[in-house]
Amino acid sequence: MKFVILAALAAVALAAPQYSYDAPARSRADSSEEDVAILRDDRVHEDDGRYNFDFESENGIRFSEAGSPDGDEDAIVSAGQYSYTAPDGTEVVVKYVANENGFQPQSDLLPVAPEFPHPIPQFVLDQIAFAAEEDARRARDDSFEAPSRSYGAPQ
Repeated sequence: MKFVILAALAAVALAAPQYSYDAPARSRADSSEEDVAILRDDRVHEDDGRYNFDFESENGIRFSEAGSPDGDEDAIVSAGQYSYTAPDGTEVVVKYVANENGFQPQSDLLPVAPEFPHPIPQFVLDQIAFAAEEDARRARDDSFEAPSRSYGAPQ
């Protein structure tokens, strides 16, 4: 009986998958990643929940933010900005506020919705007028219809 148990344990141990968690070796020349030095990384966290940080890296990425608890539930309200150089060489600067209204970015590079009310094309105005005329005509026609009367069984 002991032999069967030992044989079963040995079989399970040998049958267990053999995993290797080592990352494959690669040379620095094969990698598209580059090391970027951190030029500044200042962080301040106060006991009352206020904070601010400033970060800047060698490749031109800058990020700064300040925030503090606000309201009854001490939700964090923050404001800041980040900037970097896009692959086409454009300098991207985004300023933002994050509060009870959500994340609100501002940048010259962000798309902007048309102002409202935006101009309505004439064909749309014509269709709206036509529909209004039809509705008015139907209302007039319905008001002149005689009510149907039924006085009993047909003779």
